[in-house]
Amino acid sequence: MNLDHAIPEEEPVCSAWPRLVQAALVVFLAISILIFAFSFIVSNPVALREEVRRLTSQVEELKQEQAMPSFVLNRYRNSICYIFGIYQVGFPNQKPVQRTRISGTGFVVANGLIATNRHVAEPWYGDADADPLIAKGATATLEKLVAYFPGSPAPVSLTPAALSADGDLAVVRMNELPPFPLQPLPLATNNPDAGELVAVVGYPMGVLGMMAKAPTPVYARLAFRHDDQGTASELAALSLIRPSATCGHLGDVVGDKLIYDAPTAHGASGGPVFNSRGEVIGVNAAYIDGFSGVTLGVSAQALKPLIEQAQKKRF
Repeated sequence: MNLDHAIPEEEPVCSAWPRLVQAALVVFLAISILIFAFSFIVSNPVALREEVRRLTSQVEELKQEQAMPSFVLNRYRNSICYIFGIYQVGFPNQKPVQRTRISGTGFVVANGLIATNRHVAEPWYGDADADPLIAKGATATLEKLVAYFPGSPAPVSLTPAALSADGDLAVVRMNELPPFPLQPLPLATNNPDAGELVAVVGYPMGVLGMMAKAPTPVYARLAFRHDDQGTASELAALSLIRPSATCGHLGDVVGDKLIYDAPTAHGASGGPVFNSRGEVIGVNAAYIDGFSGVTLGVSAQALKPLIEQAQKKRF
């Protein structure tokens, strides 16, 4: 038998009747709602206007949240920098025992000042390899700390200006300024609430992450190089120093600690965490490996005293 030309069977009454009843109920409910809405409009126009205003506000808020990641990237991209550093740990008059390269993110918070993590500005902070050596009398020193800004072909050297005594925050000073103005990012004035939409902007995976976005010929030429600073300089010369944004929601706020589910990776440490209004509510600090639901940041409220401290040191 050819199934393409099979005659459809009639629907049994046992299934057709309930559908007829459901359809009748839907029509009845629709008519009831229309009658109620009409009577509500006639009897209470003020309440109707308030409801329309409330719904309009909610729609505008949703539009703002959807546009926020694009907004912060387009407006603040040039003020969010890639930080590269080298530090060494060793004993006096001996060859360094440890020499390590680091990648991170920073963002402009005032004229000549960049916010980041303490473990970026002072890379041996919390380093499990460096701690035992320092406990034995070794000294840790910065060999290099530079920032690459989007649109600038040359790096800017950095000097730590203020370090948090009890948190993973720092402010560093630019020893020279790029040849274009840098707009400080706005810090939120109030503490955030759990459930808010957030966007994290930074340089996840460092140079490797930026190379992955490069045109194929550039990627092929740089993919097997092991000189991170040399690669970063070439990317800067080609205007390929560009931060990325990821989105999520704020899961909880505990003291100065923010917990959110926006994914990130090493290299994004020190990047700004934005709320839906485009304000910085925190500094991205860490993530729990293997569990994408937990990324950790430090509240921007804890950053403000460090900015004031760094500004006082200037004079």
